[in-house]
Amino acid sequence: MKLGIARERLEGERRVAATPETVKQLAALGLEVLVERGAGAAAGHHDEEYRQAGAAIVSDLALGTLDVFAHVRPLEPTTAAALHRGAVTVGLASPSSELATVRALAEAGVTSFALELVPRISRAQSMDALTSQALVTGYRCVLEAAMRLPRFFPLYMTAAGTIPPARVLVLGAGVAGLQAIGTAKRLGARVSANDIRPASADEVASMGGTFIKLDVETAEASGGYARELSADRGALQRQLLAPHVAQADVLITTAAVPGRRAPLLVSLDMVRQMRPGSVVVDLAAESGGNVEGSVPGLDLEVPTVDGQGVVILVGMKDAASSMPADASRLYAKNVANLLALMVRDGALVPDFDDEVVAGACLTHDGVVRHGPTAEALGAVESVGSKDSANEGVS
Repeated sequence: MKLGIARERLEGERRVAATPETVKQLAALGLEVLVERGAGAAAGHHDEEYRQAGAAIVSDLALGTLDVFAHVRPLEPTTAAALHRGAVTVGLASPSSELATVRALAEAGVTSFALELVPRISRAQSMDALTSQALVTGYRCVLEAAMRLPRFFPLYMTAAGTIPPARVLVLGAGVAGLQAIGTAKRLGARVSANDIRPASADEVASMGGTFIKLDVETAEASGGYARELSADRGALQRQLLAPHVAQADVLITTAAVPGRRAPLLVSLDMVRQMRPGSVVVDLAAESGGNVEGSVPGLDLEVPTVDGQGVVILVGMKDAASSMPADASRLYAKNVANLLALMVRDGALVPDFDDEVVAGACLTHDGVVRHGPTAEALGAVESVGSKDSANEGVS
């Protein structure tokens, strides 16, 4: 079976879906691996390394000839339509926001596996790309904050006086948040954190952070994810967080609800209460933002309430891609491990009785198998049908 690895087309995306290390793993399974020329260059892997690992280097991938297509970013609808019926795709799919591609995959009869849908169970940890990439982004966002903060992170005791440690507040204690806590602690900061999931208190403490307990309802969904708070509870949460935000030198927000817009945790009024020179890094900027007004890929200056200075508001974009070498190392291993679960004697044969395979499957044999995505797609198509039926009606 032919497995294709493409050079990612999205501007700013520097990761790759296979490394020379995983090419060896995939070739050992009996797959013929085709790598597009230059696919791994941005991640530090040259074509000759792939060739030595057992891959064939091609100028262009003939999509219609591929049996398996591995990718990083969600596919374009035209790419999905170019694959032959029965082909298999593995990669990040963002199904809730890429409905046109989901429709194209189903109509083309492609079996697609979305790494976002991999069940959060022990057996699937080695295939969990959300976790592996969150590890990268949590680390990176602290570095971005440290580079912008006009003071040290650690405590320094010198003959000229003592410099106190920076105070870092992390909102959201998932994988990215915990990595942010650990990284800030290693840099010497005094770190506190909050999350609406009750189990996160012990996790924060294990990373050296101080958990901030708020008098607000907890909200944990299946799989250890957070669920969205009601509007009233969200407003109460912001009110209770306000004094903690005002005291922080660095605020890092990482909260996300899978398949939904990121929850608003911090208003601009809260940001304005911070001291001049403080830094806010919104890791959720691409999914709507935890901080009011954050823009992906931009640094904004927010005037402080006393007019004496500004707070730097950083909207993170392509955070994992900013560290493509290690991000690709982890991501490619996730892809290879999922494929290894489905390959038998050189043929890819998904076993839909396996909960990992079934859970990760987005489309198969013309059907959208992921329930929430199928419902969202049906709702969109229903609205479209009504709009068409109303055309010409006065």
